[in-house]
Amino acid sequence: MKPNKALSGILCVCLWAPSTFATELIYTPVNPSFGGNALNSSHLFGVANAINDYQAPKDEFGFDEESSLDRLANSLESRLISQLLADVGNGNTGQLETDDFYLNIVDDNGSLIVQIVDKVSGESTEIKVAGLNPDQ
Repeated sequence: MKPNKALSGILCVCLWAPSTFATELIYTPVNPSFGGNALNSSHLFGVANAINDYQAPKDEFGFDEESSLDRLANSLESRLISQLLADVGNGNTGQLETDDFYLNIVDDNGSLIVQIVDKVSGESTEIKVAGLNPDQ
């Protein structure tokens, strides 16, 4: 049985043709943060916002932001704690009482001791920082 020349020619072309059209696969990222096209950023941002179901916690009146009174109270509390720490640096001791906790600060021979007591649960946390006095 001799193979037919036309049949063998077609067979060679069929075997040879796919190898000429095959190319190397190259990965191109979509996200511009990883080297993708910068024009994709607005689309990706829109999709991310569309699937984002996070909502910021609201206060008792349904507002997202702190009220002016809350911001003032937080600012005053921060200022009082800062002043208390400055007084301890001068050799004084002090205590600060807020709505939620007691804050006791003591300078113990160059070591700073901060005791925080929760008013509701009575739990206490004590923080000791040693070596504040350069003479020791």
